[in-house]
Amino acid sequence: MDLSVIVNNLLSPPILFFFLGVIGVFLHSDLNIPPPLPKLFSMYLLVCIGFHGGVELYHGGLRPEIFLTFGLCMVMALFVPIYTFFILKRKLDVHNAAAIAATYGSVSAVTFITAVSFLEFMNVDFGGHMVAALALMESPAIIAGVMLDSIYGHQDDKAVAGQPVREHGFFAIIKEAMFNGSVYLLMGSLVVGLVTNENGWKAFRSFDAIFKGMLMFYLLDMGIHAAKEIKDLKGKGMFLVIFGIGVPLVNAGLAIGLSKLIGLSPGNALLFTVLCSSASYIAVPAAIPDAIPKANPAFCTSMALGITFPFNILIGIPLYYYLIKLIS
Repeated sequence: MDLSVIVNNLLSPPILFFFLGVIGVFLHSDLNIPPPLPKLFSMYLLVCIGFHGGVELYHGGLRPEIFLTFGLCMVMALFVPIYTFFILKRKLDVHNAAAIAATYGSVSAVTFITAVSFLEFMNVDFGGHMVAALALMESPAIIAGVMLDSIYGHQDDKAVAGQPVREHGFFAIIKEAMFNGSVYLLMGSLVVGLVTNENGWKAFRSFDAIFKGMLMFYLLDMGIHAAKEIKDLKGKGMFLVIFGIGVPLVNAGLAIGLSKLIGLSPGNALLFTVLCSSASYIAVPAAIPDAIPKANPAFCTSMALGITFPFNILIGIPLYYYLIKLIS
């Protein structure tokens, strides 16, 4: 393997800012980004990715490859939570197993954005439709997790003491999963980019120019939070740590094989692989209290943000790209 790909990724400014945040926590620095700003950074990144994806989708058109990719995304978004649930159920109770399975079946928008930045650094083309694929994979895993919990947990829809009661029922949870703020903003931006196409991009280009700067600030904040989540995992067992790295590797292997099977370009193959191998630390943990009230959302956040996210952005992305190039 060409280690220069990993080295270049590790030495890119956004990744170094992630390290800066991690090290700051372990050195007990008082470095902190005020809470409203990370949300603004996240919204900016989603708008940029969505808008650019819409413009690229306009140029590329709706080819059979796109619909095939969407179909595989949906399959993986349902398959991953199902198979991981039965692995997790051997060590954890049904409710936490279902919640963590949903976390690993769903996706991380920031991991996807980091992969996009990696491809741009490597001068590798990718299709705008992969942004839509990101949005499509957000919700099915939450649906699968709720169904698995309902079937195997025999829940009566009553929350345990101290937790919120699920007041709005199953379909309200599904609606919330499909139209949560991140997905809505991402898809809305894609539609705007698709409708305004090249003229819109000319007007938008100056807004997009600060993308990498925003990404550096956002990953700095992610580094701070990831270091805190790693600390919270102490005493929770090696099983969760192994799961948090092993499952993304297995999912990446499946995604790379499927990418080769349907002939995806290296750029699209990497983004598909990253979608399949990432874990949600925003949408799913936020939905868990209502969707699976007997589960502990802290498990989901700690594993996704403290283990899987750092592994993917530091090692996973360049490793997956190397393997894709190896078999192409």
